[in-house]
Amino acid sequence: MSISQTDIILFIIAFLSTIFFTIFVRKILKDANITDKPIVTEHSHKAGTPTMGGIGILLGILLVACIYFTNKHLVIMTLLMLTASLIGLFDDLIGLKTKEIQKKIRNISSTPIEMGRLMLKPGEEARVATPKAKKDLLKHLEDKKVEIIGETPIKSEVKESEKIFAQFLISLFLIGSGAVSSSVLGFDLGIFVIPVIMFGIIGAINAVNLIDGMDGLAAGIVAIASSACAIFSISIGNIEGSIPFIALAGVSFGFLALNRYPASIFMGDTGSFALGTGYITAAFLEDIIYFALVALAIPILSVVVSLMHRANIIKLPVEPLHHTLHYKGLSEKKIVLLYWGVTIIICALALYFYHYFII
Repeated sequence: MSISQTDIILFIIAFLSTIFFTIFVRKILKDANITDKPIVTEHSHKAGTPTMGGIGILLGILLVACIYFTNKHLVIMTLLMLTASLIGLFDDLIGLKTKEIQKKIRNISSTPIEMGRLMLKPGEEARVATPKAKKDLLKHLEDKKVEIIGETPIKSEVKESEKIFAQFLISLFLIGSGAVSSSVLGFDLGIFVIPVIMFGIIGAINAVNLIDGMDGLAAGIVAIASSACAIFSISIGNIEGSIPFIALAGVSFGFLALNRYPASIFMGDTGSFALGTGYITAAFLEDIIYFALVALAIPILSVVVSLMHRANIIKLPVEPLHHTLHYKGLSEKKIVLLYWGVTIIICALALYFYHYFII
């Protein structure tokens, strides 16, 4: 296995161009007052941070695709990322509109109280979001067990069904390209590869989007996973196939330079949709879907945990899992480092076991 000079130059171009474009985009977004309005109480200090920074990621990958236009898979991945980014951009723009104002309360009693799905200890604060929590609020106000300490604007969102439909449309672009082999996971699926591609695109977008809730979390994990996929591709002799992953790793690390804690810009759905789509598209095109899924294990696990929460199989005080860990007292920096560290370990073990036990 060897990394060529071309690979290094590709990474540097992707890395530096994304930093440059993201700085440029950040200034424009800040001047236009397109900033984040966190709904998680613990993140209220981040209000005013420019969002929709995924535009910087997109500009970075577009530049790389223009330079390395002879690599068909890189061009296809970039076009899919552009499509996904535009859909994410619409969602971010809709999110600039306030849907409702929710109360922020504090338990001023000497005993724990139930507030929706939460059990608030004395002195703890929460946002009144669910219908049950709003009913509990009326009861606790009457009993003088809580006090209202503020209000949180809740941004408008596209319906979940509409998001899934939009993600389904993205998968049609990849299917229509005809560039994905019908052989997945060592089986020739024939026409049944179509639902696999659809499920893969939708799953990857939601996995990266869900994990994008703390400074540098999503960008860091995609950067690590993409790097591992690039190394894996090179190690199995698919040098050309490593290029999309190297480009993806470069733009992810480039954005991470400004998105790491404390973040000066957020990617928004504009970025998370693009990264999720780009990552799984590259995995399908280079036929390493099995390794790519293992490398993305943490976001996938987060989706599974959230689905179990929504199905009432388990109960989380705050969704998704990384917000629960924060709610339980673990700092944001420690959570992000933990998730990065586990992703690095998983990728390293996957590379090790493949080369020493499978081949």
